[in-house]
Amino acid sequence: MSASGGTKAIVAALAANLAIAVAKFVAFIFSGSSSMLAESVHSLADSGNQGLLLLGGKKAQREATPQHPFGYGRERYIYAFLVSIVLFSVGGMFAIYEGYEKIKHPHEIEHWYWPVGVLVFAIIAEAFSFRTAIKESNQTRGSLTWTQFVRRAKAPELPVVLLEDLGALVGLILALVGVGLALGTGDGVWDGIGTLCIGVLLILIAIVLAAETKSLLLGEAAGTEEVQKIEKALVDGDTVTRVIHMRTLHLGPEELLVAAKVAVQHDDTAAEVAAAINAAEERIRAAVPIARVIYLEPDIYSEAAAAEGTNPAKSPGGH
Repeated sequence: MSASGGTKAIVAALAANLAIAVAKFVAFIFSGSSSMLAESVHSLADSGNQGLLLLGGKKAQREATPQHPFGYGRERYIYAFLVSIVLFSVGGMFAIYEGYEKIKHPHEIEHWYWPVGVLVFAIIAEAFSFRTAIKESNQTRGSLTWTQFVRRAKAPELPVVLLEDLGALVGLILALVGVGLALGTGDGVWDGIGTLCIGVLLILIAIVLAAETKSLLLGEAAGTEEVQKIEKALVDGDTVTRVIHMRTLHLGPEELLVAAKVAVQHDDTAAEVAAAINAAEERIRAAVPIARVIYLEPDIYSEAAAAEGTNPAKSPGGH
């Protein structure tokens, strides 16, 4: 997994969600609140999601095989995408169904202290989990805004946990408002409305997660900073005079493929070119340690050929 911080945030969220799921379900049994039932399923789905993230991280550590020569780093993207599907189907759709049924057939909430007490406990526990995710994310976020971090992060675990915890906190507040209005007015419809709002919230978060992890599954290039470091490392000004064109691709969060055509002197010997290519690879790995798979092709620079090579339509996936 990308960093111990990612695993730490997942484990914190898993522990919180398991405890909260049990507490919410007990509150549902005693109170009959549909918000409590929806929230218990939500927490159970979140627990399963964190389990999927841990499983994906474990599977991604397998060694490369002849059938999968670039390894299994993208397993983490696949399991993160599954998380978005689970959040949508199990959490969001169930909450919408339960909210509709409660609005159609409302009934008074019994033993009000159960749902209220559990919701307060759950908000505290989720706040702790969310704080852990924020703290660990800040170690890698740098100067990025939170929106940029979620959209640009190559390791999916922290953005997923962040959005899940944020959704859980907002969902708990919606549930507390729904239960409070139902108790204050004596009308159970408000409990159903709160449940519907929870379902819509979960579906919106699932859509964001699915869109971001889909982009990672399709294959994303290195970030601008990494690309600049690689280009600078490639050129030594002696044998390698310039980068004609270059392509980068994340094989996993911590594994980058670099393929580049570089210009060399026309009168260099094969031995000199080979030595220059090996030296360039060492400089790239020193500048960007995650660049683990590097293919460099020497060539004589030509304006026309360079223009052809930088056309993404003719050489897809390029920088």
